[in-house]
Amino acid sequence: MGLVTTQRHRRRVAAAALALTTCAALTAACSGTGTSGTGSGPEGTPVRGGNLVYGLGADADGFNPITDSFAPQTYAMAGTVIETLTTVDATGRWRPLLAESVEPSEDAARWTIKLREGVTFSNQQPVNAEIVKANLDAQKASPLTAAVLAPVRDIKVVDARTVQIDLVSPWVSLPYTLATQIGMIVPQLSLTDSDKASRQPVGTGPFMFQSYTPDNRFIVKRNPEYWREGLPYLDRVEFRILPDFQTRAQTLESGGLTAMATQRDNDIVKFGKLAEQGTYKLYRAAGMSVPELAFMLNTAAGPTKDLRVRQAMAHATDRDAIIKTLRSDLTEPADGPWSPDSKWYVPGGYPAFDPNKAKALITEYEREEGPVRIELLSVPDQSAMQNAELVQDMWKKAGMDVTVRQADQADLIQRALMGNYGAMVWEQFNRPDPDDAYTWLHSRFVQPVGSVSINMSRIRDEQLSAALDAGRASSDEAARKKAYATVQKRLRAELPFIWIDHLSTSAVVTKSNVNGLAQYKLPDGSTAKPLIGSPTHPFGQIWIGG
Repeated sequence: MGLVTTQRHRRRVAAAALALTTCAALTAACSGTGTSGTGSGPEGTPVRGGNLVYGLGADADGFNPITDSFAPQTYAMAGTVIETLTTVDATGRWRPLLAESVEPSEDAARWTIKLREGVTFSNQQPVNAEIVKANLDAQKASPLTAAVLAPVRDIKVVDARTVQIDLVSPWVSLPYTLATQIGMIVPQLSLTDSDKASRQPVGTGPFMFQSYTPDNRFIVKRNPEYWREGLPYLDRVEFRILPDFQTRAQTLESGGLTAMATQRDNDIVKFGKLAEQGTYKLYRAAGMSVPELAFMLNTAAGPTKDLRVRQAMAHATDRDAIIKTLRSDLTEPADGPWSPDSKWYVPGGYPAFDPNKAKALITEYEREEGPVRIELLSVPDQSAMQNAELVQDMWKKAGMDVTVRQADQADLIQRALMGNYGAMVWEQFNRPDPDDAYTWLHSRFVQPVGSVSINMSRIRDEQLSAALDAGRASSDEAARKKAYATVQKRLRAELPFIWIDHLSTSAVVTKSNVNGLAQYKLPDGSTAKPLIGSPTHPFGQIWIGG
């Protein structure tokens, strides 16, 4: 690729890590252990018709899964139109979606995908093996997603409904990756005209694109030829882009919205009480498997290259105070990418809050290396800035000179990729299978500062990388648990991240007559995860009535 300086290209290159960070949070959800609702009693029989006006906190970078970054808001919008080969059920296991089956060889170094018969895109083109291969080839060639598909050696068409993926080494969790942006399937027209695909998505989903006004609204209408009989129930979904939390809540209360996504603890408390009175419904994810907040540290440059400084930052961070001050005590402290409700979690070894220890480590470092000056980056979001400023105060008390700087999302990701940062507010690790961590933490993905590195903390640790390899290659759960126990041990020892808390303040609030968010059925009749406490959940089985 030649050197391109257009703003759109810059945003796309900068978005590579963002897309990979968030690509796992797809339509059927991928975190928590279920859904909890307040004021959401028996919903009765679904009825057809009605329009849902849904408030989101941010716009999309674009809707093309090959070229654009997919943040949770993008998944909410694009996921109404574009579907994936696989999805995730209520137990956290992957299930076929557009695929009828996904079968591994004995060593999981070859996977065979059999597609459902009779599925078409909304433009009437068929979903067959050729177009699925074309999509996967495009993902493997894309600067956005090529690193994730590095283990793929070959993709071939076996017959009209069968695709074979050959790998350079075993990859037992590949089907989870096919439940992400990488597994989203679009027609040939979208592959040929990527710019149009970014503005006007086409897919196999329950809804069809109608219109898009950047930074304002994205509207979809019912797909009359949807392959799942009887769905969707709604006639139309209109997504309204309302970045300010307060404005979004006020618009819901005034009737301008019928539902909204929120991450603000005040909204959860307020609408939770109103839901008990029957005027609203509040849905939150049960479980806390996703880190709500962490601070990523640059382990390859500046003071944070020294382990003593990273240890001091961990000892100086009072997670309980952050949770009490900024979360209304609604979250639990994190000590790694997986929480105690995850089967992969093992406790122990994370530095305890100890201001005196933090000061001693900084004093020792400064005696040898000089003052600790750290630039802490945050997106210009009110919640993120509050997190940054509170931690800034904690780290300053330990003797560090900390400056908080704002950077828009694209710039933040660009600096993370290039290693041009000291610390930054960060969210990551949101897939149900821990192999998600492979690309972000393995030494093979580290590049020198100044070059694009998908391992953005640039952590290099032989034991960590060996454990990630073992977890990816083994199909034995006990062996995988042992491997990921080592991963957690090494993360707590090397501290490429300062963990704060686990996701439990995100929620969806709806008017009392909005139904269907608490249950979502897959084509095989099993129950999927309908909601993860974010805008990323299916819309095809939501209905209005009652």
